[in-house]
Amino acid sequence: MQDQQPNASPAMQSANPESAAPLRAHYANIVLPIWRGPGFNAALGLAYEAVAPGDHAPLPPKRYRAMACARQLFVFSEAGDLAHAATLFESLRHYFQDKRNGGWFYSVDASGAPLERQKDLYTHAFVVFACAHYAKKSGSADAFTLLDETSRLVEARFSSGGDLLNAVLAEDFGATIETPLQNPLMHLAEAWLAAREATGEPAYDKRLAQLAKSVADAFVHEPSGSIAELPMGTAGNRLEPGHQFEWYFLALGSGHAAFEAAGLNERLARAFDFAQRHGVDEQTGGVHAAIDETGRVIDGTQRIWAQTEYLRALATRGDAVGPQIERFRARFLHETGWVECRSATGEISRAEMPSTTPYHLATSYAALPL
Repeated sequence: MQDQQPNASPAMQSANPESAAPLRAHYANIVLPIWRGPGFNAALGLAYEAVAPGDHAPLPPKRYRAMACARQLFVFSEAGDLAHAATLFESLRHYFQDKRNGGWFYSVDASGAPLERQKDLYTHAFVVFACAHYAKKSGSADAFTLLDETSRLVEARFSSGGDLLNAVLAEDFGATIETPLQNPLMHLAEAWLAAREATGEPAYDKRLAQLAKSVADAFVHEPSGSIAELPMGTAGNRLEPGHQFEWYFLALGSGHAAFEAAGLNERLARAFDFAQRHGVDEQTGGVHAAIDETGRVIDGTQRIWAQTEYLRALATRGDAVGPQIERFRARFLHETGWVECRSATGEISRAEMPSTTPYHLATSYAALPL
């Protein structure tokens, strides 16, 4: 079954200026066909890491990441293309599952052999997330089993000795390579929300409660309510506006009690305002990559994923989203795909299109007005 995405006539679009129909049409007619066609290595059963923006020629592959495969699995599960999703699910298991030590390799090389063998929480979170969506759409017993096994492994092996989970471990889980970081924990929250919805298992409520509390205790910058990238007090810390918008959607958009109980909802409401005030360019609506604790822009790069998070956070809050949809569409979408990154002054700083970005488009568009 192919994706069912609504197209809108100009009359429909003008009748509802808040409508995201043009974004969804672009996604269905331009973005998804790339990753069924030139962006997909049929011989390996894996999406290439990136394609060129014009002719969609694959960039010469140096590696394939498990996280990228999982994101593609999510994309095609949600698009209703379960035949392509099934291929990706089998590829995920075949190439990236570590049969000896458990868990999932970070990447394989261009021929499909394990390359970066470390175990990172970010990858494991996306395996759970993708399997939850694929299981819900397809009913696959194997996918339900994998999301449960991976969630249990995360709890057992990534513990830092407290409630927080380490970010990266050695191949055999025997040594810590990277201590807790915000981003993997956020995506684990996203994954466990999806797993709760797919399985109905209350164990995920307990997992989410512990995760939300640990993040609230360690990562919140209290003056602004923002969730920092590193535990508070760490040298070189920063705040990413895109992540404030992403957390806002996950917590307030899901309505899960874990976030309110941890005191995150009130903080994230303030973090939204702080990020919007200091991290969004007034002229273009572009979301900057990073600000410091005072709100000073320290990285003005505008990455497409941060723009998509701003869109769905605006929609979650009930703000008028139409003007921002048009700004986003004009600056980041084009007739053969999208712009991955712009500089602070508007120049295209990254033109190739990664296979990971359709995940951001899909999650954002799903939250926007019809």
